[in-house]
Amino acid sequence: MQDDRMLARIVASLAECPGLGAIALGGSRARGTAHAASDYDIGVYVAPGHRLDTDALREAIAPLVDDPQRAELTEVGGWGRWIVGGGWLRIAGHKVDLLYREIDAVSRVIADCINGRIEIDYQPGHPHGFVSAIWMGEVALCRVLHDPAQLLAGLKSRCSHYPRPLRDALLGRFRWEITFSIDNAALAISRGDHTHIAGCAYRALACLAQVLFAINARYLINEKAALAEAASFPLTPDRLQARVQSVWQAIGCSQFGAAIDVLKALDADLTQIMRQACESG
Repeated sequence: MQDDRMLARIVASLAECPGLGAIALGGSRARGTAHAASDYDIGVYVAPGHRLDTDALREAIAPLVDDPQRAELTEVGGWGRWIVGGGWLRIAGHKVDLLYREIDAVSRVIADCINGRIEIDYQPGHPHGFVSAIWMGEVALCRVLHDPAQLLAGLKSRCSHYPRPLRDALLGRFRWEITFSIDNAALAISRGDHTHIAGCAYRALACLAQVLFAINARYLINEKAALAEAASFPLTPDRLQARVQSVWQAIGCSQFGAAIDVLKALDADLTQIMRQACESG
């Protein structure tokens, strides 16, 4: 109830800002998996053919922020192509992230995903990389707070069914890289390159998460806690969380061969899971 009151205040303050087309709650708060310290991710969707008035947005949000002097917002594009822009704020003691999204751009990405076209780019805060399908997942999983012209509702209707071409594109992009990363980690053991070993292990596990989400027809919107979520999927390796933890425990103790063995076993299990998935259609 307290959350709803805070969200209602935010929506009431921002709704009339020029160029704003819709407002949505995203992340774990929208999915019902949040804990007490979880952020509030507020998607601010820019209407097609309009420019978001960020000065007006800043003025509108400032009275709600715990420290109005720190109510800083970027321009659209200030955080790059995929994060786009926004602000990191504190409202009523909670961390609130405003994130801009342009509806025209999101619509084009959804069309690409439906047709099996994805991109992945370097992005600070996303050590695995920012996969374009995140935007489709954000729309599919968000809770709409304000959408007077039904712009976001129209996008959500296109995301209601997980597209088979998207699944195939994600599998094609990430399945082979799991094995490749494990092999590269193994090669680095003889060089004593601990950083490279850990980086390759992370890459293998991040790609494993992408594959597990894809074969279970689930949208992955952030690599944070992705493997913990994937552990509950119908198609997933046995004891996934415990085995992932053992990888990092082994690396932390410089037992790199043991870590590689666990990764190889997970890779082999994934091959079997994918075979079963194909046989069942």
